[in-house]
Amino acid sequence: MANGTDKDKQAALEIALAHIEKDYGKGAVMRLGEISQLLMTEVISTGSLALDVALGAGGVPKGRVTEIFGAESAGKSTLAIHIMAETQKAGGIAAYIDVEHAMDP
Repeated sequence: MANGTDKDKQAALEIALAHIEKDYGKGAVMRLGEISQLLMTEVISTGSLALDVALGAGGVPKGRVTEIFGAESAGKSTLAIHIMAETQKAGGIAAYIDVEHAMDP
C-alpha cells in the first residue's frame, strides 16, 4: 500500500512542478543533486571572495537584475558599486538605481 501512496505523491509532485515551470519558466525550480542552469550561468564577482562563495555560484548572475537590500549602513551601496566596478572591468555596462536617493551626483 505504501508503494501506491509513494507513486501518487511522486506523480502529484511532478504535476505541481510542471505547473510552476509553466507559470514561472524553466529553471524556476531547482532540485538538490541536479546541476542547475544557475551554476552554468556566467557570474560577476562581488569583489569579496567570501561573499562569492556564500552566494554559491561565485558571484551575481550576469545579465540579470540583482536586488540588494538590507538595513541602513549595512553596505548595500558599497556592494553595488563593487559589483558595478567588476562589471566595467570586464567591459560590461551597469546601471545603479538609487531608490533611497542616497547618492551624491
